[in-house]
Amino acid sequence: MMQRASDTNARGASGSSPGAALARAIVRHPGIARLGAIVVLLVVWEIAARAWVDPMFLSPPSRVVGSLDAVFHTPGVPAALRITFFELAIAFAISVGIGLAIGLAVGLSGFARTSFMPIILLLYGVPQITILPLFILYFGIGPASKIAFGVSHGIFPIIVIIVAGVQNIKPILLTSARSMGANRWQIFRWVIFPHMIPSFFAGLRLGMTGVLLGVLLAELYVSTAGIGYFTTLFTQNFDPTKLLGLISLLAAMAIVLNEIVRRLEVHFGRWRAE
Repeated sequence: MMQRASDTNARGASGSSPGAALARAIVRHPGIARLGAIVVLLVVWEIAARAWVDPMFLSPPSRVVGSLDAVFHTPGVPAALRITFFELAIAFAISVGIGLAIGLAVGLSGFARTSFMPIILLLYGVPQITILPLFILYFGIGPASKIAFGVSHGIFPIIVIIVAGVQNIKPILLTSARSMGANRWQIFRWVIFPHMIPSFFAGLRLGMTGVLLGVLLAELYVSTAGIGYFTTLFTQNFDPTKLLGLISLLAAMAIVLNEIVRRLEVHFGRWRAE
């Protein structure tokens, strides 16, 4: 009977369909599904742009990729990329610093959480594009207004998620650390930060997205340099190929920043495991 069962299993394994094998491969390697979704999206985009949509409004991805060299050689675009990346880096660093400080101060104090968290949520819910003229009035039309507007978009997700992460720490851990004579830095280093790593890096990713949105919105509305300025310029010139090429550069920039945050999360996740 054991021999018959083994023969049946062997026939079942050898007779498995290619679709089942592909499904098992996708389950084992999620990157295959991700790559497949991207390929399908690009194919649909290519067909739609060539068959149904007016080329004045949408260019196929093959033409967009071919235009990247022309985008880079457009006068002012390399400098605009440097300006936008500088604004993003400064705005993100300020958002993380202020967001972490406020998030810890509010999250670790019940009184502060009860008093100030509703105000933070109220400010977070305000459509900030409506107060962009105030940023321009206070900071001018230079990089300072873009950085400040990016900070206003990036700081609140970081604060909210850090407050939520701190609340998940068991109070007995803090009490035990204090009873053993740990100072504030030691409590943060060995108790608070290891337990809030997932929330902290989730907040970093959301904050990075918010900073990117804020900086680009400010550049779109009032700017003489930066990626937002050239986005508006290509749109007004009805040049969808260069416009989509520029957007692809922005997407690549966002992917690189997200990958940096992911690698930091993996690094500090090992530290937490230790």
